[in-house]
Amino acid sequence: MLVNFVPKTEISAKQNLQWLFILRNLMIGGESLLLLISIDILKIPLYQEAIWLTIIAIAAVNLYTWMRLKTDIPVTEIEMCSQLTLDVLAITALLYLTGGATNPFTWIFLLPLILTAIILPHSYTWYMVILTITLYTALIPYHANITSLEPHLMTIQDDMMGHDIHTMQQQDTAFLNFHMLGMWFGFVCSAILVAFFAVELSNTIKLGERTLAKAREKSLQDEQLIALGTLAASAAHDMGTPLGTMAILTHDLKDDRYPVSPQELCEKMGIMQEQIDRCKKALSVMSASAGESRAEAGHIKPFNIYLDDVITQWRSLQSTVKVNFKISPLAPLEESILAELTLTHALINILNNAASATPIAKGIDLSILPCTEPHFIAIQIRDHGKGFPIEMLQTLGKRPVNSQQQGLGVGLFLTYSTITRLGGSITIKNEPSGGACVDIILPLLVHA
Repeated sequence: MLVNFVPKTEISAKQNLQWLFILRNLMIGGESLLLLISIDILKIPLYQEAIWLTIIAIAAVNLYTWMRLKTDIPVTEIEMCSQLTLDVLAITALLYLTGGATNPFTWIFLLPLILTAIILPHSYTWYMVILTITLYTALIPYHANITSLEPHLMTIQDDMMGHDIHTMQQQDTAFLNFHMLGMWFGFVCSAILVAFFAVELSNTIKLGERTLAKAREKSLQDEQLIALGTLAASAAHDMGTPLGTMAILTHDLKDDRYPVSPQELCEKMGIMQEQIDRCKKALSVMSASAGESRAEAGHIKPFNIYLDDVITQWRSLQSTVKVNFKISPLAPLEESILAELTLTHALINILNNAASATPIAKGIDLSILPCTEPHFIAIQIRDHGKGFPIEMLQTLGKRPVNSQQQGLGVGLFLTYSTITRLGGSITIKNEPSGGACVDIILPLLVHA
């Protein structure tokens, strides 16, 4: 069964248009109510026919919007901007017919401007700012005159000409009532809009904070899993040799046809005890370090001392492998590094893979090089084996691969994750002259 997938951006645009449809309905209802109050209660003479035609035109646009929402055609930014522009023009027409800039409801120009700033890019917002300011300014000199709503300043000349002072006072009272009603309604609408958008914005911020907190928690969990996986892979590799040695000794003891002398038996049991101790040590290191945080699991050391520690630890397991050192005099060996246990096991894992792939006579090449970026150092490990298949190079570090016949390449996959998590990078490539080359870039600590 095929499922139609609608992008999230298209859904959001259609929801924005639906909100505009709802707000426009509220505006039509509010304008109709105010018109009826002004005419029937406040007895304010207005251009009723023109105002009702404008409201009907707005309703027609909203009817089109309602029909538009029923379709599956994506809503574009241009369409949203056009809809808001029509609203601005309709507001301008209503204000023109009701006193222009003297109308206390001129604040309604802010509504399409706020909506534009929320749902459209910044360029459209500035376009709407220019449009609303221009139309507001034009309404100051150009608007339909409503003489009964204009306040009068009583002068001696008016009194001498016999003007009806009582009638003028009634007109001024009507003008004051109209402005008081407009200011009250403007305050109510402004308060509702501010409260609505403030609540929505607060909910959006809280939702973003919760999402960010969950992402951070998941990142910490993933970091602990990667660290544990790296330690487990390293422990499995460390226990591989002792377990193999014990398997050989057990097989020899089982297949011996003649009784073994006590001295020979004691020697073999001593070797087995050493191998068991190595296995227990590997497991204890993994158990003690699995729950530690990054700050607790690592120590700040100069890079040259840390590198010596890594080589010494690796030599205890691979004492027969030849290593060709190449250290550049420009390499920042004196700068410090966070010597994490997971990083140590990741480097040892790469050295083990290189040692297992290269002939004993040639050994492996270990180079320490400077980086073009400050506070970074490069480690290059090269073997002289057959190299990686081309199809395998494309998936290294993305998922476990069959990098060796006896394993699934989990250690190499975790090594990628560990070095990337610490802010470094790792690249594996085949050399034209033969063998594989691993380029590692590690960040160094910046001292304040």
